[in-house]
Parts: sequence; C-alpha cells; structure tokens
Amino acid sequence: MSDSTTTIAQIKEKVRVFCNDRKWDKYDCGKDLAIGIVTEASELLGHFRFKSQAETEAMMNDIRKRAVISDEVADVMFFLVRLCQKYGFDVTSALDSKIETNAVRYPVDKAIGSNRKYTELD
Repeated sequence: MSDSTTTIAQIKEKVRVFCNDRKWDKYDCGKDLAIGIVTEASELLGHFRFKSQAETEAMMNDIRKRAVISDEVADVMFFLVRLCQKYGFDVTSALDSKIETNAVRYPVDKAIGSNRKYTELD
C-alpha cells in the first residue's frame, strides 16, 4: 500500500481488522485513544527537541533516523485512525471543514508569511 493508491477507508479497515483480531475493542475508548495520540506524538516530538533546522534536515536524510521517525509517525496515525474508525469520524469531511474555518481565520492577505495566531492578526 502507498499514499498514492490507498484510501482512508482502506486504512480504517486495516486498523479495524488488526484490532478486532486481537479483541482490543474493550480497551479502545475515546479517552485512551486520545491519550495514545498524545503519547505517541510526544515520542515523535522527542526526536526533534533541541534540534536546529539543519540538524532536523540531516535527520530526515539519515536512513536509520528517518526509519525511527517513520515508526513514530505510524504510531500517531494508528491511534488517530483507530479513533476515527471506531467512532465514525469522516477524516476528509473533518479536514475540509477545518480548512474552511481556518481560511476565514487566516485570510491570505493577513496571514501570508506570518506564524501568528488568528486572534493576533491585524
């Protein structure tokens, strides 16, 4: 499977089957899945902590370090997909809605080249 040929529905089904085979439904409540997302995201963040832009780029070009980071990305995605799969979130609709909201919050003419929060844009 690759990003260019795989749908989100296929990923959700793969996660569902994996978890069902292990009878994990009883452990996968919303709270614990959200905790899993944060825990795994923190592990991902740990690889970047105190790294300069140059060090980050070097990490991304190192095959071994990139593989470790890829595993952390997959862990974050697994928990996120499991949450969406189990509770029926449509990721595409949610993302489209959020982008529409943020387009209003961050109009191009005010947000271009700025990393300020929308409440701080003039």
